[in-house]
Amino acid sequence: MAYWLVKSEPTTYSWDDFVKEKKTCWSGVRNYAARLHLRNMKKGDDVFFYHSNEGTDIVGIARIVKEYYPDPTTTDERWVAVDLVPKKKLRNPVTLETIKKDKRLAGMALVRIGRLSVQPVSDMEWNVVMELAGEKGVGN
Repeated sequence: MAYWLVKSEPTTYSWDDFVKEKKTCWSGVRNYAARLHLRNMKKGDDVFFYHSNEGTDIVGIARIVKEYYPDPTTTDERWVAVDLVPKKKLRNPVTLETIKKDKRLAGMALVRIGRLSVQPVSDMEWNVVMELAGEKGVGN
């Protein structure tokens, strides 16, 4: 199992919107690196759901339920989407400020490549974020 992080502005599509819908197509990604990450996501992988711009915190965990397929928001075959379902709201959201202050997370893509909307998360990073959220580690 691999771990990932996806970003959404809460005023555009929030965790609460996601929970109400119960499933979403993660589409509209137009960055080549992010596209590569979408293509590498596998059914069953867990994903941090990050509120960007407003709030700037990891608020929940989603799960991949459908691997990449052509993005329905474009006719350009190069772009892909995946389907996600909400798994769990974090007990305590983990702010970007908290992540940046934790030296164990200095190499995290969220810190190094802040603008990337779909990112890989290592097992160690996953465990640290879960610890900071007051949750148990890998596989929750």
